[in-house]
Amino acid sequence: MRLDSYGFLLANLVLRDFRVRYRNMSLGIFWSLVNPLVMMATLTFIFTRIFPNNIVPDFAVFVLCALVPFNFYSLAAAIGTTSIVDNHPLVKRVKFPREIIPLASVLSNCLHFLIQIGLLIAFVLAFGYPVNRYWLWLPVVWGLEVIFVCGLTLATSALDVYIRDMRYLIESSNLVLFWLVPIFYPLSIIPQEYHLIYQLNPIAAVVLACRNILLEAKAPPTSLLIKLTAVSIFFSVLGFVIFAKLKRRFADLV
Repeated sequence: MRLDSYGFLLANLVLRDFRVRYRNMSLGIFWSLVNPLVMMATLTFIFTRIFPNNIVPDFAVFVLCALVPFNFYSLAAAIGTTSIVDNHPLVKRVKFPREIIPLASVLSNCLHFLIQIGLLIAFVLAFGYPVNRYWLWLPVVWGLEVIFVCGLTLATSALDVYIRDMRYLIESSNLVLFWLVPIFYPLSIIPQEYHLIYQLNPIAAVVLACRNILLEAKAPPTSLLIKLTAVSIFFSVLGFVIFAKLKRRFADLV
């Protein structure tokens, strides 16, 4: 199979995954907007009415800056982890680079990611935060998150073929990360000794960088960008290595 054929296969898998998710749903693609809006409204009500937060102004858009990258990660990681097993007929019958399957699952979620990014930008502008020159950093920051998630899903999708508990591990880690990523609280309330842990967490780093750019109109700290880049590249390389070592037996085990 030639390189252009691989590209054609990848594009078709991405579009197939995107269409299947909303098949027979009355709201269709609008569910990509409903989920973060409902979550944003719920957290805003809880932390402005039940447990009032006097530290963070414009709490709704503050939360949305975190929910958009977190939602992309949690959904892409969960679907990507099961992608090889879910596509077992394709794995058994067609000869092509198996890496395409988990990568396609992540890229199909990028379409939802772009929709939610549009929602975030609309809220940022509606709350009176103007466009600034540091917005040029946004594609870099979000792109690094995509690279990280691609590497992670390559590793977890390969391991899921051998250890079917992997999908449940990812689901549990998403629940833990919801609290360890500063979604509804600022970095300033975290004790200094834990700052490095948050900065090495790529999802938390993306959230912090987005708030720097969109809400504070300043460039993310260089140290934060270096850590985000290093961790994203490390996981992408690790994912490809693990996948390459394990993929030989996929057809026998799925």
